[in-house]
Amino acid sequence: MTAYDISGLHLEEAGDSGPLVLCLHGIGSSSKAFAPQVAALSRTHRLVAWDAPGYAESADPKSSLTMDDFADVAADVIRARGGSAHVLGVSWGGVIALRLAVRHPDLVESLMVLDSTPGSGTDPGKAAGMRARTDELAGLGPDAFAAARAPRLLSPDAPADLVERVTATMAASVRLPGYGYAAEAMASTDLRGELHRVTAPTLVLCGDKDRITGPDSSQALAGGLHKTAYVIVKDAGHLANQEQPERVNAWLASHLHIVTNRRKG
Repeated sequence: MTAYDISGLHLEEAGDSGPLVLCLHGIGSSSKAFAPQVAALSRTHRLVAWDAPGYAESADPKSSLTMDDFADVAADVIRARGGSAHVLGVSWGGVIALRLAVRHPDLVESLMVLDSTPGSGTDPGKAAGMRARTDELAGLGPDAFAAARAPRLLSPDAPADLVERVTATMAASVRLPGYGYAAEAMASTDLRGELHRVTAPTLVLCGDKDRITGPDSSQALAGGLHKTAYVIVKDAGHLANQEQPERVNAWLASHLHIVTNRRKG
């Protein structure tokens, strides 16, 4: 039994037929982050986007969750919705997706890892910074925390209405203890030694103006994976899927088309 009962998860679902796509948001967001992808991909796929345990409309965990726990909860969602899935993860969600693919390879048809990282455990400074976010959220509260952090998730040229939307989503999504468990999971994770175990074909994508994890982190992922395509998205920050949705959606649709047809063949 996993550490969290998925009956407590809030799931946004769209699409009546086609392959299943599970969407895992970043550490400061929720299922709302995938609105552009749901609109574009649900005509040909069944999309499920979670509010991670302890986020937004999902129930709080009864105890702390590790990266393995988050991956196992995602695995339970896939089992409950059809047995296998293409998994789309942004930032922290990408780390969960990669751990999921290592722990449950039979459930993962392919991966789409956007603006992600091998984890904050790759560097003591990054790990300390990630852990410090918990006290920051406790001290500031969600609204001020989001106002201080959210604008940097986008490029300096991002439109004001998108900045406002991303900030509002973060403020409505993050709370303790869930955010703290996610931050500790990130601080404790270094995927570099296990990327070679990922068997699923993977699209690694990163905004060229990502100021949070940056193209170097995405390149480290792409370099460690066997079956991978690496794409830089122009004029996009850390939330490339929201800032340049048409470009990102085109790459996602192409990836899904290729891996689905390859499986049929």
